[in-house]
Amino acid sequence: MKSNDQNTTTSIALFQEKTIRRTWHNEQWYFSVIDVIAILTDSDNPRRYWSDLKRKLKAEGYSELYEKIVQLRMASADGKKYATDAADTPTLLRIIQSIPSPKAEPFKRWLAEVGNQRLQEIENPELAMERMRTLYRQKGYPDEWIEQRIRGIAVREELTDEWQKRGAQAGRDYAILTNEISQATFGVNIQDHKEHKSLQRENLRDHMTNMELILTMLGEATATTLHQDRDSEGMTELQRDAHDAGDVAGNTRRNIEALTGNPVVSPKNYLELSKKREQLGTGQKGSDTESVPEK
Repeated sequence: MKSNDQNTTTSIALFQEKTIRRTWHNEQWYFSVIDVIAILTDSDNPRRYWSDLKRKLKAEGYSELYEKIVQLRMASADGKKYATDAADTPTLLRIIQSIPSPKAEPFKRWLAEVGNQRLQEIENPELAMERMRTLYRQKGYPDEWIEQRIRGIAVREELTDEWQKRGAQAGRDYAILTNEISQATFGVNIQDHKEHKSLQRENLRDHMTNMELILTMLGEATATTLHQDRDSEGMTELQRDAHDAGDVAGNTRRNIEALTGNPVVSPKNYLELSKKREQLGTGQKGSDTESVPEK
């Protein structure tokens, strides 16, 4: 389903005709566990079912459950908001695995298929790249753009491998270093770049032009080379390299702009692809709840 935010969709969607309450928390969607249980089990008392299921999950060895579940305020049938147990996508899928219901089987089959795909991709990484190409084609991206995006992912992975080896922590450190490169490359930080493209929670790189993707790759590939050549360690040295690498890409951008007379940072985005997919789907307009999907 579509939310009131027309640019936002969830990462999963299997309940195409059922409303699942959700809310944005810690930079990701959290879903009402009670709503999912009510749909999958047809229980007369979903809260009691959830209480019993929590004990079952703990007995199965899922000791992290209580750390993963958060209480978030969501609108109820009476229009008021109440705190309810909510789970992110990975936690929700783990919960579903322990629900003995025929309605849960599509999730379980999908999880088994995804697990099988990942094992195959470990043996043959080219399968992962082809899977990404297929996903982007299904979304409607042009082939030339897809190839740039795939190459960019490979360059990014090489860079983050270097960051991990050289003392940067995934999450905040990676974000700081990425923004350092981006700021020097494009003359704007990542948030301003997203706003220029009218993006909200979307992935910026999925809405870059070919030229923006190429310059991003140049900056990140240069950062990898500088880290290796300088044998940099720790955030201070990594930030220095990131800035220098961004300057290399930034100089290229400025040369392109001088020759073409046009700015490289473009307001162009691919939001229309999402809108077309929504129009072809079964989403219901105007809902601030979300369905949960087959992948």
